[in-house]
Amino acid sequence: MPVSLPPALELSLDLLRCPTCRTRRLHPGRGALRCPVGHTFDVARHGYASLLTGTRATSGDDAAMVQARGRFLSTGAYAPIREVGARLVADAMSEQATVVDVGCGTGYYLAGVLDRLPGARGLGLDTSVRALRSAARAHHRAAAVAWDVYRPFPLADAVADVVLDVFAPRNPAEFHRVLRPTGRLIVVRPGGRHLAELRERVPGMVAIDPAKEPRLHRALNPFFEAVVTERVEYAATLSRPDVLALVAMTPSARHVSQADLSRDGFLPDQVTVSIQATVYQPR
Repeated sequence: MPVSLPPALELSLDLLRCPTCRTRRLHPGRGALRCPVGHTFDVARHGYASLLTGTRATSGDDAAMVQARGRFLSTGAYAPIREVGARLVADAMSEQATVVDVGCGTGYYLAGVLDRLPGARGLGLDTSVRALRSAARAHHRAAAVAWDVYRPFPLADAVADVVLDVFAPRNPAEFHRVLRPTGRLIVVRPGGRHLAELRERVPGMVAIDPAKEPRLHRALNPFFEAVVTERVEYAATLSRPDVLALVAMTPSARHVSQADLSRDGFLPDQVTVSIQATVYQPR
């Protein structure tokens, strides 16, 4: 049965380009997107478009991780992170902004931005089809596209007012290409004390590399200049199911012993949430 094009995806078609041709626009046709020379890309019944070509990207966000992320984010423990990202976008842009969320996951942070900007539209990119099922429903003005963010984006030049990157991989050259000259890149990443209590108690939790911050700045510096950085740190009180969901939604889930997680009194009931959010302008 043909799949109708979701309204948010239809409204974002002017942003998209055929990932095979690189320059040709995509048009809807019988539940798919097509370019003028015939390249065709499916629109899933869940509402996202898959533009991936060639070798399929793999993603750590499998069904269990996505379900755990949904459970954890519904607690509101990361709501301050969502709020600071949305505020930084709102401070920098008009309500009519086009926002591209790279590594959008379930669309939680993009939805927060769109709630803050009533006239804005959003487009989320991610490799995880499980996450994209949620991202396509996260907000009525948010479209979702399956794409490997390490590859050149299937987007036209200078179409985004904001590129949002929250706990996600980064592609500085493509960020710069798709942003307008007046646009802004917003990068949110963990600080050194993020989830410190979990990392202290649970063997196998992925550590935060102290060299990660200098690497970020070296990678972005040829393309962007930092405008402002905000640090957010607070204690989040969590139930045992909340902590289990937090562990399960991250790549650490593959390394953590289930025996440790099942031990009474082993998991903390409070964790430090610590992030840095930087606004960059293109050079």
